[in-house]
Amino acid sequence: MLKRVFDIGFSLCLMPILVVTALCLMILNPFLNRGSLLYIQPRMGRDCRAFPAMKFRSMLPAASISRGANDPLETHRITALGRFLRKSRLDELPQLINVLRGDMSLIGPRPDYFHHARYYLRVIPGYRARHSVRPGISGLAQTQLGYAAGIEATAAKVRADLYYIQNAGFRLEAWIFWRTLVTVLGRHGA
Repeated sequence: MLKRVFDIGFSLCLMPILVVTALCLMILNPFLNRGSLLYIQPRMGRDCRAFPAMKFRSMLPAASISRGANDPLETHRITALGRFLRKSRLDELPQLINVLRGDMSLIGPRPDYFHHARYYLRVIPGYRARHSVRPGISGLAQTQLGYAAGIEATAAKVRADLYYIQNAGFRLEAWIFWRTLVTVLGRHGA
C-alpha cells in the first residue's frame, strides 16, 4: 500500500514535466516526427492481463507491428527526435498516466508487447511469475541489462525480474531509482 501511495504522489509531482514535454512535442512533431503524439500499445501487466501502455511516439508510423518476439528493434524507423526521446527516456513519461490508473508502478518488471509476451509465456521458464506484481516504468532488469531482444536476453531479464520480486524492499527500490536517474541524466537510454 505504501508503494502505491508513493507511486501516485511521485507521479503527480512529475505531471508538470509530462505536460511541458507534451506541449513542446506538439510544436516539434509536425516538423521532426510527423504523426500522432502518443503511441499506445497493448502490454502484458499484472496477472498477465493486457493494458494500453502509453508512450510519446519515437518511430515512424507503421500500419501494423511486423517485428516478431525474437527480432531486433526496427532502428531504421526511429526518427531524429525519437532518438533524443529514447536516449533521455522522455518517451516513457506518458506512462505516468498508466501509474495513476493503476496499470503500472514506477518500479517493477518492464511490460512486454502483449503478443510477444504470450509467446514468452510458452517458452521462457518463470515468465508468468514476473506478472505477479504491477509492471514498472523502470525495473531492475532494465537498469542492469538494458533493452532485451530475443529469447536469451528476455530469459536473462526474467531472472532479474524474479530476483526483484523476491527481494523487493526499500533498499532495492532506492537502488533501481538511483540507477534510473543515472541512465536518464546520462542519456544512456535505448
